[in-house]
Amino acid sequence: MVNPGIEQMVNQLRAVASQTAGLPSAAQETAPGRDFASMLQAAVAEVNNTQLDAKQLSEQYAAGDAANLQDVVVSLQKASLSFQTMVQVRNKLVSAYQEVMNMQV
Repeated sequence: MVNPGIEQMVNQLRAVASQTAGLPSAAQETAPGRDFASMLQAAVAEVNNTQLDAKQLSEQYAAGDAANLQDVVVSLQKASLSFQTMVQVRNKLVSAYQEVMNMQV
């Protein structure tokens, strides 16, 4: 039997991978009316929450609380992957901005 938490995490990792590859995910297809600024702000908030959760779990594990080592490692990898994805999005945005600024009018 597959752990529901692991199944959910695999689905989230697949969604992040499809976003990185430029493929539309289910969340993007169902929300066509969202503007870019709110979508970007929500993505940054989600990355922040992922990193805060990973930090909290690692601190609990270091303190000897009931945190499971597997959960800590998975949350740290998830935080790292989401941060790397956000950095790549930022790089693409800066590149697009520079390209628009270099256009002749």
